[in-house]
Parts: sequence; structure tokens; C-alpha cells
Amino acid sequence: MDSTSFCLRLFLLIICLAPLLFFLVGQGSEGGWGPNSDRSHNNITILLWHWPFGPSYNLERDVCWNRYRIPDCRLVDQRSLYPSADLVVFHHRELMNGQERLPLHLHRPRHQKWVWLSLESPDNSRYLKPFNNVFNWTMSYRHDADITMPYGKLLPKDCDTGNDSSTEDIIPKNKSILACWVISHYEPQHRRSLVYKSLKRSIPVEVYGRLRGRVLASSNLLPTISSCYFYLSFENSISKDYITEKLWRNAYQAGAVPVVLGPPPDDYIAVAPPNSFIHVEDFPSTKELGNYLRQLQLDKERYAGYFAWRHSYQVKVYTDWRERLCSICPQYHTLPAQKVYHDLEAWVRK
Repeated sequence: MDSTSFCLRLFLLIICLAPLLFFLVGQGSEGGWGPNSDRSHNNITILLWHWPFGPSYNLERDVCWNRYRIPDCRLVDQRSLYPSADLVVFHHRELMNGQERLPLHLHRPRHQKWVWLSLESPDNSRYLKPFNNVFNWTMSYRHDADITMPYGKLLPKDCDTGNDSSTEDIIPKNKSILACWVISHYEPQHRRSLVYKSLKRSIPVEVYGRLRGRVLASSNLLPTISSCYFYLSFENSISKDYITEKLWRNAYQAGAVPVVLGPPPDDYIAVAPPNSFIHVEDFPSTKELGNYLRQLQLDKERYAGYFAWRHSYQVKVYTDWRERLCSICPQYHTLPAQKVYHDLEAWVRK
């Protein structure tokens, strides 16, 4: 075979293989398993045994990398992948209600960790004793959980985003209501209900939700609250670290000053912007609290001070279970290798 013929055949072979090479490269950069595009042994496989509260999310391709730029993290919900999973995550609500069961009949690989997941307060977490000596790690809003998963958090703003506007400029201009409260599940014996009934003797409180038959569409929630000077961010349970979207979304993202009822003030100080909330416990009575809110509404400069933090920070609210679960991977290798919750109920109710 002469050199011309050989070169021609080599050229034709390259032309034929080129589409395949481009396809393989494309899989690595767009739909592979992270930036290295190979399903290496470094990948951490997280199996979600059942979706919290029912609705599922799309897990096609490498969702942790494509959506959140978290590498080497494989999130799946196919139970057939159980033998190869590094972690199996179980949401407590479905276990508590009997909708789902633990796969205790299956052989559990030695390396595999089982994770107890719940964002509920202890008052709403029942049927815990059957799960003693089962779980290796906890995933919760609590700071002492193995994997802390808050409802929201502060993120510093970029220095070049422009903070030239005055504090008054970042306060919503449509303020017309002194205080408001959105409540879906009203229980007369709850502390938040008792505080509300006492507070409304001192100031008017506009109430939305099922209690008054004024249910807000999700698209109207934040615009409605933004018209209020103060929002009652009252938690349904008083529990350590239990600070929910009632603060992060309903108040902060809407642009109302939150009046909070929940864990002690120090728990809020640990996570919330300074001088950004008013805690019920800082007042000897709801009458004095009501008087303070009236005075603050009239004092524009002092009221604006509760928004000064917005120059430096922005609020992130977690709503997507995929992001919460993918966030396990960056801390996976720092979690305790040998751990079992011998008394899960004692930890939950601590």
C-alpha cells in the first residue's frame, strides 16, 4: 500500500469517528457526572428513598453539577440502586404516617449510611422509638444535626452590586398596614394564637389565610405582606433553632420588619441580620410591644434602620429538595464515619 492510499484511508477513518468523539465529549460537559465527565469512584451516590410530602423532582443527568455546580455527587431515587448507594435518605413524615417503611429486609452494605431527614419541630415529630439504632446521621434545621439544613440564610452581596442608594430607597413604598399575619393552621391553644389575641387589643392586625377566609395565592403573598410595616413571624412551635420561612421569605423577602415568636432571641441573633427583627420576649407585655410598633411606624429614621442590613446582605431561601440533598456531598467526608443514633427520640426532643 503506497503512502497516498494509507493517508486517504486514515483521513476517512477520522471522519467516520469524529461524530462519536464529539458525542462522548458532549456527554462529559453537559450530561455526564461532573466536571471530570467520568463516573469515577469519587462520586458520592445519594439515594432518596421517598420524596418528602409526595411530589418528585426531575433528576435527569447530573443534577447536582448542572444546577448547583456541586461535583462528584449523584442524586438518585431509583430503589434498584440501593446496593451501590453511599447514603440512603428517609424523610420522617412518611415513616411517621405509615406511608413508607424502612427496607430492613434488605442487606445493608457496610459502607452505607442511613440519614434521618426532617424539617419539622419536635412537637410535630412523633413515632420515633421504632427508629432507634437505625440511623447514622441526622439532617435537620438544627445546628447540632450532622447535616444542618436551614430554611434560609444570609449571603453577602457583591461589593460591585452598588450600595449607593439610601436605606429609605430599599423600603417598599406601598406601606399602608401597621401589622399583618398569614396563618393557615390556627390552633387556639398555641402560644402564637394567645400572643396574637393579646396583641390585637393594642394594635390592629390584618389577618390572611384560612382563619379569616382570606387565602392568598402564592403570587400575591409577598406583594400583600410588603404593604405591611410589620409582619408577625410567629412559629407554630417554640423549639431550639426552629426558624422557618415565616422569617426568611414572608418577612425579609417581602420587605416587612418581622416581629418574631419562636426560639430565644440568641437563636435569631446567631443567624439573622443585626437590628432586623423585633422579638416578642424583649417586651414585658404585648401592650408595650404594641406601643413600640406604633412609635416605630411614625419614626421614619428608626424604622429605616431595620433595613440597613440590606446594603450588605441578601436572603437565600431553600425550597428545592434537590439543592438540599446535593449539599450533603461537599461535607460528606467530614461527617462521622462511625455513628449510630441509639435513641433518636432523645436527640429530637433534646
